Amino acid sequence: MDKPSAPGRRPAPSPPSRAAARRVRAVAALLALFAATGCQTAMSSTAAPDPSAGAQATAAQWPLRFQRHRFGGFCFDTWGCSIVYNGFPHGQDDRERQSASVASFGAAYPQRMKAAHLDIANFPGPAEVTWRAKDKSEHRASIDVAAIFADGLVRHEVAREDVAEGVSLNDPEIILEVNDRTINVYMRSMIPLKRPRDPANPNSDFRADLVRVFSQTY
Repeated sequence: MDKPSAPGRRPAPSPPSRAAARRVRAVAALLALFAATGCQTAMSSTAAPDPSAGAQATAAQWPLRFQRHRFGGFCFDTWGCSIVYNGFPHGQDDRERQSASVASFGAAYPQRMKAAHLDIANFPGPAEVTWRAKDKSEHRASIDVAAIFADGLVRHEVAREDVAEGVSLNDPEIILEVNDRTINVYMRSMIPLKRPRDPANPNSDFRADLVRVFSQTY
């Protein structure tokens, strides 16, 4: 039988168990870690980064590859031309309005085709195209952009030794053009150069050629 405690004195606390002691040591270690590394440790993620989420190619990689892209769709010499890609419409969907011809734009025609739909991961579904040609004949096509660029390579016309080093590359543009009965698919990528193409113009230190990758006439 335990002896009663002396009047006015509290019994001595029992020593902590081994499990409780381990918990105390673990908490103390965590507090020390936070004190040493600050808030950044608390906000860091241990999950591996998704390479398709905004990753950019660099000039150090060769051949140049891309994981995201921009898209633009354009119609020439057509009636009621609709291009839908990644859920967004492009082109001129008015069936009673004829789109302008390529010839009407002259030499500036390639520069009119810009990709306004940004930050698209490789690759959504095909581009769905419906249109009437110059003679008003009906056409429909499903253009598998993923198959056209299955190798993931950036199309450009710059030699490796001319590409600037240590820079990131913007997402390339994929351009789909409907011209009368023909569909063309192009890529344009701004490639930084080691030196300007025109020594008198320091802003000419890049190339952005429009390279045709696919063509089919219907």
